[in-house]
Amino acid sequence: MEQNASAPAQAMPSAAGRPAMRAPERVPAAVLFDRDGTLVVDEPYNGSPALVRPMPGASELLAALRRAGVRTGVVTNQSGIGRGLVTAEQVGAVNARVEELLGPFDVWQMCPHSPEDGCDCRKPQPGMILSAAEQLGVPVEQLAVVGDIGADMEAARAAGARGILVPTPVTRPEEVEAADEVAADLVEAGRLLLPAADPAAQTRTADR
Repeated sequence: MEQNASAPAQAMPSAAGRPAMRAPERVPAAVLFDRDGTLVVDEPYNGSPALVRPMPGASELLAALRRAGVRTGVVTNQSGIGRGLVTAEQVGAVNARVEELLGPFDVWQMCPHSPEDGCDCRKPQPGMILSAAEQLGVPVEQLAVVGDIGADMEAARAAGARGILVPTPVTRPEEVEAADEVAADLVEAGRLLLPAADPAAQTRTADR
């Protein structure tokens, strides 16, 4: 997760009351995760490996995916580099700590640019997802993307990948409403990604 600096944090939107439908029983070939706010607790512009803390359920979900033969990766906006707030080396050290705690990942894609750079890799642009698919040798339609804000879901949709939103306190209500699939937490996301492991798993979908 990397919201614009001006975006206000809000109370976590609830998926309660949204119509529930059975998850599509398809296991993706690979799952790409946003880093901050999805895999690890968000520490804005973090350059310290000591501050890396996995999100609840992250380790268990990744282990389940790997046992199922699903490849895993990370796609992360790190505009702190472009803004001059952290160095590429510092971010690399944080990524190494994430890998130490939750890895190994099959692919990493990182955008170091600021929003003003107008690159095609910074989410909500699909560049990192398309590059990860190419690096993995996986058709993009067989990818799933898990993230905590609308930019993650927009990037997935633009690339042609499946998107699953796991809201946090910074997720805006309209982002929840716009998401194709919403999971209350990473445990529920695992049920959507690996439905054979939980036949009763259900998808929370947008009321369109």
